[in-house]
Amino acid sequence: MLISLFKKLLIVILALLAILIILGVLSHKSLPDNTQRTTSTFLPVDPNSPLAQKILPAMDQRPGLSALYLLDDSHEAFLARLTLAASAQNTLDVQYYIWHDDTTGHLLMQSLYQAAERGVRVRLLLDDNNTDGMDELLASVNAHPNIEVRLFNPFMQRTMRPLGYLSDFFRLNRRMHNKSFTADGLATITGGRNVGDEYFGFGSGVMFADLDMVAIGPAAKDVVQDFDRYWASNSAYPAENIISQSQNQPPFDTTPDSDPNTQQFLQELKNSAFVTQLREGTLPLIWTKVQLISDDPAKGLQKSKEADSVLAHIAPIMQHTQHELLVISPYFVPTKLGKNLFTQLANDNKRVAVLTNSLAATDVIPVHAGYAKYRKPLLASGVELFELKPMATVTTKNHGGIIKSSGASLHAKTFIVDNKTLFVGSFNMDPRSASLNTEMGFLFDSKQMANYLAENMKKNQMQYSYAVTQNPNGKLHWQTEEDGKILEFDDEPHSSLFSRFGVWVCSLLPIEWLL
Repeated sequence: MLISLFKKLLIVILALLAILIILGVLSHKSLPDNTQRTTSTFLPVDPNSPLAQKILPAMDQRPGLSALYLLDDSHEAFLARLTLAASAQNTLDVQYYIWHDDTTGHLLMQSLYQAAERGVRVRLLLDDNNTDGMDELLASVNAHPNIEVRLFNPFMQRTMRPLGYLSDFFRLNRRMHNKSFTADGLATITGGRNVGDEYFGFGSGVMFADLDMVAIGPAAKDVVQDFDRYWASNSAYPAENIISQSQNQPPFDTTPDSDPNTQQFLQELKNSAFVTQLREGTLPLIWTKVQLISDDPAKGLQKSKEADSVLAHIAPIMQHTQHELLVISPYFVPTKLGKNLFTQLANDNKRVAVLTNSLAATDVIPVHAGYAKYRKPLLASGVELFELKPMATVTTKNHGGIIKSSGASLHAKTFIVDNKTLFVGSFNMDPRSASLNTEMGFLFDSKQMANYLAENMKKNQMQYSYAVTQNPNGKLHWQTEEDGKILEFDDEPHSSLFSRFGVWVCSLLPIEWLL
C-alpha cells in the first residue's frame, strides 16, 4: 500500500517537473545584444557649481579626508536625497536594488525628472528583480533626453517573471543589492536603505529601522567611479532594449501630489531641524579617511574573484577585534565560517554581540530558519544574541526613525570593532550577500560615531529587543522588559504557530546557500 502511494507521488512529482521544464523552455527569451549601448562615465567636478562652492573650500582644508553624516533617521534620509537631487547641477548617478512606485518613491523619481529638466544628466541603474509593474513608468522616465535608465540582470519574461527562473535561474538568482545616490560627484548617500515608504517613515505599515551615510569629498568620487563599473558591466542593459516602448508613451507625471497625508508629510519635513542645518551649513560632519568596499559587478554573472569581494575585505577586520565586536544585521545567517569566526573571538574573551530580527519582526522566514540553527552553538561559545521586537520604537537623533508604525523590522547593516572602526553599507551577514548578490559599503574609523551607534544599540536594549539565552539543558529562552516588568518566553515570542511551522519546514531544506 505504502509503496503504491509512493510510486503515485513520485509520478506526480516527475510530471510536475516535466511541465515546469517545458514551460521554462517555451517561455525562454534570450537577452538582447548589449554591445551597441552608449558609453558614459562620471563628469569632472565643476568648481563653479553651487554644491562645489559649498564643499570644495572645506575639502581643501582637509586633503584626503571625507565628511560623513549618519542618516539613522528615516525622514532625514528622505530629505537628504531630495536635497541632493535639487542641488545637482551637472550629474545624478543613482543605483538601487528596490525602488517602489509609492508616495516617497514617486516623489524621488519626480526630483530626478525635475533635475533632468534643468539640464542635469541623470543615470539610473536599477536591479530588475523589483521593478515588476513599473515598465510604463520607467519607459516614460527613460524617454527624457537627459535621463538614461539601465536594468541589472533583467527579466526577459516581463509579464510572468517567475517563469524566467525556470530557464535562467543561476543568472536571475544573482542580484545587485547596492544602494547609492550621488550628486555632481561631490556628495553621495549610501547604506542600507532602498527607496520606498517603509524606508522613509511614511504611512502606517511596518517600517524598517535602517542606516545610511552622507559622504562628501573623496568617498563620493569613489562611489561614482564604482557606479561607472556597474553602468558599463555586462549585466547592465539599457531599459529601451528590455521594456517595450509605446509610440504613444504617456509623459512622466510631474504634477504635485495633492494627497493630504503627503502634503502634511512634506510640510513636516520642511520644518525639520535637519533642513535648517543643511541650509545653513551647520550639519555636524565627521571628517575621516573612508574606504569604499564594493563587489566586482562581474559577481552578477559568477565571474568575479573571491579575493575582490566585500566579505574578503571585512572578514579580517572583524577577525582582528581586540575587545568588542558589535554586529547589526537584519538577515543573519553566519554559516559555519562565520560561526567559527565569532566563536573564536568569544573564546578569546572578546565580547561579541549580534542584533538581528526576531521571528515576529522578520520579513523573510527562510532566512530566520537559516539563522535559528546557529543560535545554540553561538550562545554556547559566549556570543550574545539580541532579536528586535516587532513593535519596537527605534530612537534616533530627532523624532525617531519609526513613527505611526504598525510594526518594526530591522534593515540596518553595520558592524563596530573596538568602539572605533565601522562598516556601514548594504552587506548582510548571510550567504546571499557573501556569494550571490553584489554589495557595497564604507569602512572608516570614528570613535564619535562608533560611540553613538554602540550606545544606541545598548540603550534600552531590553525594551526594544529580546535577549536570547540558553539554559543548562540547551533550551532557548527569550527575555525582554515591558512596562517595567521582565517578560520571559520559552518559544519564539509573539510569533504564530504557522510562522514557527514555516521555520521548521525551511530548516529541513538544503537552502542555506540561497539565504
